[in-house]
Amino acid sequence: MADHVSNLRKPLILGNKTYEAVTRDVCHPLDQKSSKAWWMTFLVAMAMMGLGMVAVTYQIETGIGTWGLNNTVGWAFDITNFVFWIGIGHAGTLISAILFLFRQRWRTSVNRSAEAMTIFAVICAGIFPIIHMGRPWLAFWVIPYPNFRGPLWVNFRSPLVWDMFAISVYFTISLVFWYVGLIPDLATIRDRTTSKIKRAITGFFSLGWNGSNKTWLRYETVYLLLAGLATPLVVSVHTIVSWDFATSIIPGWHATIFPPYFVAGAIFSGFAMVMTLMLIVRKVLHFEDYITLHHIEAMCKVIIATAGMVGLAYMTEFFVAAYSGNEYERFAFVNRALGPYAWAYWIMAVCNVLIPQLLWWKKIRTNPTAVFFIAILINVGMWFERFVIITISLTRDYLPASWASYAPTSIEIATLIGSFGLFFTLFLLFARFLPMIAIGEVKGVLSYGHRQKGDHS
Repeated sequence: MADHVSNLRKPLILGNKTYEAVTRDVCHPLDQKSSKAWWMTFLVAMAMMGLGMVAVTYQIETGIGTWGLNNTVGWAFDITNFVFWIGIGHAGTLISAILFLFRQRWRTSVNRSAEAMTIFAVICAGIFPIIHMGRPWLAFWVIPYPNFRGPLWVNFRSPLVWDMFAISVYFTISLVFWYVGLIPDLATIRDRTTSKIKRAITGFFSLGWNGSNKTWLRYETVYLLLAGLATPLVVSVHTIVSWDFATSIIPGWHATIFPPYFVAGAIFSGFAMVMTLMLIVRKVLHFEDYITLHHIEAMCKVIIATAGMVGLAYMTEFFVAAYSGNEYERFAFVNRALGPYAWAYWIMAVCNVLIPQLLWWKKIRTNPTAVFFIAILINVGMWFERFVIITISLTRDYLPASWASYAPTSIEIATLIGSFGLFFTLFLLFARFLPMIAIGEVKGVLSYGHRQKGDHS
């Protein structure tokens, strides 16, 4: 074990942890009975999810006329929520795959929870396009398979069909990547549990893991291949989602900047959500030695970089609209900033561009409370970004005679609340029954930043 701290590198894990201590600390929440705080939070999340289920059931039985849509605004709250949740799911794959390929060792303390967050966010996102179909029981029609419906076939030129392919592949790879990373830790739980039921379940899902060199070699090979497969998906999925808008002719939508703009925004919002959740986990489960100020600072720096990209995209949109000479394009952006929904635009601009600049100060980056509130405001701002792009662009069409305002109904708001309820319910179950920190990967970085006895380098 390490003897003392290096002069060159700061340790990633504090407290001079031994391998045994890592296993004990990470598995401790799993060995205890559920606390009252966990049950209260879980019941609140379940109540939110129940409200959403009632709202979805009602709107399926009644029709999407229960929404505030009109002839002008055909997409609004539901697609806003869809793009928001898809964006939230991007940080998990980024932390797990891309940072792994770039050998960023600080990812080991947060990648497990980020991967789980990805899966849960994609599940929440998938709900909204299915509801938006109006007849969700026919959702399988978007799957291209041999059928008996005559000449009826999916339109492969439709970005909505591309969405189905991209999201299903992204979800599958993310789920497999998460599961493969869990296998060594499931074997650890199997070997230390006294519950026969838990031992049987973890024994089945750990696939006979024995910890030999041969097993680790094969595991690392598979993990590397999955990381390579998952990396392009970070770019492709939100790029394809952006094409839902960029391939249209609506002013404010048909812009070539949308793919990189959406990808940067997705990473931006995803990292904000990861920090929001991990700061809570760090405090509640006493993981301060594992999720250190160094980890928080590293994620803050990613947020600073992506906030700059998002801010540049906002300015580029205005410049392109002004330079284009297209009066409709110019009006679309003036309407966003000065029209009846200007309040939404400026919430977006302040939360996504100005507030993240506070993270340039090290005192703020190393203050978990300040970072937590900044992360929440970024999530609020990114939801409003999607609302601004989708809804405000539709409220004022080419013809003033067709202009119409939009306001969400109680059904739409209840559906949004329900999606958050589903997300937090799944995350709480994950926190209760599975290790939130990758035990095997953390053990691999224990010596980082320490010098061994006799090492004078």
